Amino acid sequence: MNEIIRSLHARKSVRAFEPRPISPEDKQAILLAAMAAPSPGNQQLYTILDITDASLKDTLAVTCDNQPFISTAQLVLVFVADCQKWFDAYTLAGLQPHSPGMGDIAHSIVDASLAAQNAVTAAESLGIGSCYIGDILEQCELHRSLFNLPQYAIPAVMVVFGYPTEMQKSRQKPERCDLKHIVHENGYRHMGADELKEMLQKKAGSRPYEEWLTAFHNRKYASDFALEMNRSVFEYMKGFTFKG
Repeated sequence: MNEIIRSLHARKSVRAFEPRPISPEDKQAILLAAMAAPSPGNQQLYTILDITDASLKDTLAVTCDNQPFISTAQLVLVFVADCQKWFDAYTLAGLQPHSPGMGDIAHSIVDASLAAQNAVTAAESLGIGSCYIGDILEQCELHRSLFNLPQYAIPAVMVVFGYPTEMQKSRQKPERCDLKHIVHENGYRHMGADELKEMLQKKAGSRPYEEWLTAFHNRKYASDFALEMNRSVFEYMKGFTFKG
């Protein structure tokens, strides 16, 4: 196993950081790696917000589901799915671009996510831990206001970085599903109840499968967080509807 693949397998979310700062050189390396990610048409349909203001980090620790470790991160990056800059460029050049549609914003979210994953991979290679913060989308309206985002920009991904504590280093990485369940050859294959149980059983651990699945459903899929994220993102994305 080469070093890059080993690093990808070893990487896990880090939620406790040492106070050691990230050097300017390593920070730049992480940002440049992010921008080296694949991008459709090399458009780079994202803007990266480097959150250096301590009060902003404190606010994010509260608005992102009250997670204090966000405040202690040495690097906080918000990857904004950005359709605005190309729309502005076309408009200012005298063209008549259509208002970005759902396909455009979906494209930019993928672009932003690719850049974020490159940043995470680069950080891991430098011994710097990271954690994706999904809550940045839950409070979509609040965070758009907080960052003064224009109409066609959405805070798609947030990642916090820092050197992991010894306890975080020794923490076991959650086990992934088996390959045979995740990779389907040549087309999608619906899995029945038995195979789905086989796939998810390792996540349930020692708990009865049905009990674990019900609890997981209530904690994730049907949680107040998930429902609010769906509501806020839906309300915002109404502005992207394009009727050509």
